Amino acid sequence: MSNRQLECEVVWSPLPGTSQEIALDSRCDHTLYYGTRGNGKTEVQLMRYRRRVGIGYGKFWRGVIFDQEYKNLDDLIARSKRLFPLFDDGAKFLSSTSDLKWVWPSGEELLFRVAEKASDYDKYHGHEYPFIGWNELTKYKDASVYFKMMSCNRTSFDPATDSPDKAAPLPVIPCEVFSTTNPNGPGHNWVKREFITPAPVGTVYRKKIKVEVDENEAREYTVKQIAIFGSWKENPKLPSNYPATLMQAANGDKAVVAAWLKADWDIVAGGAFDDKWNKKVHIVPRFTVPKTWHIDRVFDWGSSTPFHVGWWAEADGTEATLDDGTKFCPQPKSIIMFHEMYGTAEIGTNKGLKLSARDIAVLIKNKEIDLMNREWILEQPSPGPADNQISNVREVDTDTIANKMAAEGIRWTESDKSPGTLAIGMQLARDRLEAAVRGEGPGLYIMEHCRATIDIFPNLTRDPDKPDQVAPGGEDHPWDTMRYRILANGARMATALPNFRTWR
Repeated sequence: MSNRQLECEVVWSPLPGTSQEIALDSRCDHTLYYGTRGNGKTEVQLMRYRRRVGIGYGKFWRGVIFDQEYKNLDDLIARSKRLFPLFDDGAKFLSSTSDLKWVWPSGEELLFRVAEKASDYDKYHGHEYPFIGWNELTKYKDASVYFKMMSCNRTSFDPATDSPDKAAPLPVIPCEVFSTTNPNGPGHNWVKREFITPAPVGTVYRKKIKVEVDENEAREYTVKQIAIFGSWKENPKLPSNYPATLMQAANGDKAVVAAWLKADWDIVAGGAFDDKWNKKVHIVPRFTVPKTWHIDRVFDWGSSTPFHVGWWAEADGTEATLDDGTKFCPQPKSIIMFHEMYGTAEIGTNKGLKLSARDIAVLIKNKEIDLMNREWILEQPSPGPADNQISNVREVDTDTIANKMAAEGIRWTESDKSPGTLAIGMQLARDRLEAAVRGEGPGLYIMEHCRATIDIFPNLTRDPDKPDQVAPGGEDHPWDTMRYRILANGARMATALPNFRTWR
C-alpha cells in the first residue's frame, strides 16, 4: 500500500444508508442490483471487484464484466478510469482490443469482454473468474449465456499454499456474480422470473439444486441470490432536476418513465403490446367453450427451442357461462385462447424438449381427448394454421414434420407469412386488445391457466430497427401462434356490434 493510500481516509465509499451499501456487501452467490437511472449501479459493480485487490490474492483474484457489445462497455471503462487511479496502487489500463483490462502490480486483473450468445462461451472455456459481472443483464434475450458462463465462476486458490503469509492464511476466495440492470429489454421475462419473482426484493433466496454425482448418489446444493433495488432518490450528487430530465428523455413513453423513474417490472419499455394490455380485461377465467363457437389448434414448431400449441375459440355472439354463473359474451369474431401446450421444461429458458414430430402429435391428440372428456370443449378442434416450415423440414428419415403429425390424426392449415404480415399481425393484435377494453369490435382474450402466453406475450418488445414489428430472436413462440391465428381471420376487423355484454 502506498503512502498516499495510507494518508487517504476514503477513496470511495457507498452512499451511507442506501442500497449501495447493501449491494456492496451482499454475501450471495448471485446479486442483481437493479433500479432507476442514476442510482450508482456502475460504481458499485466496479468496487465490488476492487475491494479484494491488494489483500494477497494476487493473480487468483481475476474478474470479468460482460456486455453484448464493446461500445456498451465505454461508460464502465470511463468510470473505472476515474475511480481506480485514485488508489495510487500502480494499476494500469491496457486499452488494446486484445487486452481491454486493468492489471495490478500484485497480479490482479479485471477484464471487459463481450458475450452475446451461448456459443460465445467457447472462447472462455477453461477460464477462471471468481468475479463475473454483467452490465445491463436484461439485454440478453434468454439466460443461456448467463448460466453457461457460470462454469468459469471458480477459483483454484488454496489458502494453505497460496496465501502470502502461510502462518496467517487468507480466507477462501468467494466466487460471485454481480449484475446490474434496469427492468426493460429483451431479457425482461427471464430476469424477472429468476430474480424478482422467487422472493421479495432485498430478501436472500436460497435455490436448491439437486445434482446426480453418479448412479448411486445425488447431492443437493444451495445457491444464494438476491435482488436489490436502488433509486435515483438515494443519490444526492444528481442534479436537483434530474427526474425532469428523465421525463423529457422518455418523450411521453409511460413505459420508459416506469422503467427509468420507478424500476417497475410490470411494464416493459419499448413494449409491443404493454400499452394495450390490461390483465383485468384480457385474462379471463376458464370456462367451457360453447358448442357453437368455432375452435381450432395453432402450432409453432420447435425442437431445440420450444414448440407452442395454442387452442383458440372464436365467439359467435353466444354467451358462455363462468363457474360463478357470470355470463361472458365477447363480440362476435373475438378470439379466446382456451388452452396451450408449451414445449419447454422451464418458461424463460427458451430451450425446447427436442421431441419428435410424432411425439408432439401424440401429446396434442391426448390433450384434446382430455379436454373433451373433462368437457372444457365439446368437440375436437379443427386444424388451424401452423408454421409452414413443418411441410418442408424433415427429421432423421424421409418424411416431413407435417406428414408425421398427420399420421397421428393431427393436421394443420398453412399460416400466412406473406410480405408485411409481421407488421400487420402486430397491429391487428393491438387493435383486438383495444377492442376488448372498449367492448367494441372483435377482441382478444386469454384464459387464466395459459401461463406461458400470459408470462411472455405482454412483455414482448418492439424491434428497434422496425418498430412496427416484434423484436426478433427472443422467446416469442406464443406470439407466433397468436399471430398465425389472428391473420387466419384476414386483415379486416369485423364491424363492431352494439349491446353485447363483455365480462370484466
